[in-house]
Amino acid sequence: MSRYENGIHEPPVSFVQKLAAYFNVPVAYFYCEDDQLAELVAAFPHMTQQSREHVLDIVRGQQL
Repeated sequence: MSRYENGIHEPPVSFVQKLAAYFNVPVAYFYCEDDQLAELVAAFPHMTQQSREHVLDIVRGQQL
């Protein structure tokens, strides 16, 4: 386990997919380097379409 934690080895994608399914989060959640981004990634699939559009509008408005 420590080799995974230290970045020496990475788990196979199939293992990450199983973890994601178990925890009901997108696979991308496990690859986020920022806790706030991970929170958004985890929440996004559970949001209504209207909420998703609202978040995307905010993001699009912040782009330079």
